[in-house]
Amino acid sequence: MAASGVEKKILGVIGGLGPMATACFMELVTDLTDAGSDQDHIETVIISRPKTPDRTAFITGKSNEDPYPYLLDSGKMLRGAGAGIIAVPCITARYFKDRLEEELGVPVIHGVDEAAARLAAKGIRKAGIMATDGSIKAGIIRGILEDHGIEAVVPDEEYQKDVMSLIYDDVKTGRKPDLSKMEAVREHLVSKGAGVVILGCTELSVISLRYGLNNDFFDILEVLAEQAVVMCGGKVRKKD
Repeated sequence: MAASGVEKKILGVIGGLGPMATACFMELVTDLTDAGSDQDHIETVIISRPKTPDRTAFITGKSNEDPYPYLLDSGKMLRGAGAGIIAVPCITARYFKDRLEEELGVPVIHGVDEAAARLAAKGIRKAGIMATDGSIKAGIIRGILEDHGIEAVVPDEEYQKDVMSLIYDDVKTGRKPDLSKMEAVREHLVSKGAGVVILGCTELSVISLRYGLNNDFFDILEVLAEQAVVMCGGKVRKKD
């Protein structure tokens, strides 16, 4: 048993959606674990499947390539390797959570539900969302926020184009992001009444982590990392 009283479980990670977000997620899991030795870290099995069809393209009807069979196949591999919890560092893929969890028979986490619960506990009543077109169209984050009594605010069309450019033109291609776009979208959402601005795409989390923007945004990827550590029986390191 873990010190926290939670049974130790192996963490499975469906990665490659995209690759840099997965790398950042694992860095967060390691950094946020309160460990005095290698043995105090949680056991993790990662599968990186960058060929998984684009989730946003499928959800928005721009592609007929369904990512779900890839997600399910990856989950089965991880389950076969002993994973008791499966984390997916791709927020748009939260669209497939219920079906995937039912077929795999193990918990599948994306951080969205936990993030909404934390914001509600902090008394947040209106939150801005920076996410993919697919996530916005499907109402992935909006619906969960509303379930927790939080009003969701999304960018106007011109600002949403900047969000998609940051994700697809910058992070996914390995190009240095235009940080002025991040700030402009944040200010836009705040002007619409958002008490907090959520990074609702793991590529945006990459930008925040790489360029030290953490204090300006609420990062779902960090929430996912903490959630994974706790659910697998590890202990989260207290922040300074």
